[in-house]
Amino acid sequence: MRRSELPLTDRLAALREAVEVAEERLEVPEVARARTLLAKAGAREALGDATVVALAGATGSGKSTLFNALSGSEVSTPGVRRPTTGVAHASVWGEHGADRLLDWLEVPRRHRVAGGEPGLDGLVLLDLPDHDSIRLENRLEVDRLVELVDVLVWVLDPQKYADAAVHERYLAPLAGHAGVLVVVLNQVDRLDEPAARACLADLRGLLDSEGLAATPVVATAARTGAGLPELRAELAKRVAARRAATDRLAADARSAAGALAVHCGSGDSTSRSRSRIADEREGLADALADAAGVPAVVTAVERSARRRGAAHTGWPLLRWVGKLRPDPLGRLHLGDERARTSLPQAGAMQQAAVSAALRRARDDAGDGLPQAWRDDLRRTAEVSEERLAGQLDRAVAGTDLGPERTPLWQRAVGGLQWLLVLVALTGALWLLGLVALGWLQLDDVVPLPRVEGLPLPTLLLVGGLLAGFLFALVARPLVDLGARRRGRQARRRLAARVGEVADAEVIEPLAEAQEDHRRFCAAVTRARS
Repeated sequence: MRRSELPLTDRLAALREAVEVAEERLEVPEVARARTLLAKAGAREALGDATVVALAGATGSGKSTLFNALSGSEVSTPGVRRPTTGVAHASVWGEHGADRLLDWLEVPRRHRVAGGEPGLDGLVLLDLPDHDSIRLENRLEVDRLVELVDVLVWVLDPQKYADAAVHERYLAPLAGHAGVLVVVLNQVDRLDEPAARACLADLRGLLDSEGLAATPVVATAARTGAGLPELRAELAKRVAARRAATDRLAADARSAAGALAVHCGSGDSTSRSRSRIADEREGLADALADAAGVPAVVTAVERSARRRGAAHTGWPLLRWVGKLRPDPLGRLHLGDERARTSLPQAGAMQQAAVSAALRRARDDAGDGLPQAWRDDLRRTAEVSEERLAGQLDRAVAGTDLGPERTPLWQRAVGGLQWLLVLVALTGALWLLGLVALGWLQLDDVVPLPRVEGLPLPTLLLVGGLLAGFLFALVARPLVDLGARRRGRQARRRLAARVGEVADAEVIEPLAEAQEDHRRFCAAVTRARS
């Protein structure tokens, strides 16, 4: 292992973290493939360090003949009729408990090589069905085992070595697996020496152009034994290192992480989107406040404060009129967040404003992110929008609108009003007494006090009533001023609660999605390193 290369356990841990982050967010096939790889890695690591090498190739490439030559006996029967190899065959060198490994690979036909080369001890060699078989089950078996083996030896022949189907479907996708791939040009005995060199050079060029420059090419002739020592040496090198399984899993993990990396955006765009979400919060909170009925609550608070102020400072003789009207704030059934309020539902304009604000917040959060994450943000915003109405109603219902204290000046004015009523009542009773004395012809007996020529009882009656009325008129603007101040206080408290709902239901879920994107990309980067 190169000093700069990440250990396989750390690489798989990083890939597992990326999958866990993406599990509930990204609906993409790359996540499922990475999850399958992690399951494969866990199973493969528990099955020992034997090296599984598979010979794959097309019908007529001499793959089975080469397999038999390496095995030292006719284990897999070659033929010319399509399809030839129908199921995978296995040859096992040494005592490495390969049965459990072959059970996992689901390879039924097994042959133990007796007295094999010591350098190949630990090798499990598979002869796969033909990848171009006319039987679908054979082709599916090839695709399954190609994903599971440690080293893949692709056997080509001089006639079809440049077959586009082989290169595009199997070889080119293994560009990240060059270290666990060997390409064999078999049947070179059918070519003269210049043609063989030209064929090898052309094949080398094709592989280099496909990103497989590190993949060795071995020329063989299974029937004559030419090139078999070189191929055995190549296999022995992989077996002796006891790293083939690890290298294959590492290559698979890098490949899976590379596939996931297409769902990573740039860090700069993510930082910009976070700041833009913060900028959109105020507009979102305003739209939610309108939809939650905050203006209606503020209006009710002001009207309720005016009603109470009028009850304390108004003309006592007319206060009963105000009591006939219900309290505007009480009609909204606020104060219990467990029960729904009587606020009217948001109208079409308010709902449209909320949808637009949510869309802006979602788009800002997804700025610079790949489509899969923008789709997740869209789903997150849709869930938030479904929950908002109930959450806003409970937030408004449970908001403390402030203590309903009666200002001291209102109490003083109220006391003065009742004093003036007492003065007017005194004057009225006095006048009634004078009327009674006049009826009894005793009005000359009791002297009648006067002030500036006006009878004192009349002055008390008229003055008390007029003064009370004037005090009520003078107090009304002050009551209105206090009601507006109370309304502003209620608006601030309601806005704060609505802002909390906006944070909890919209801003935080979007921020969590962005944080998950950051964690996902960091894990993918580690898995690819």
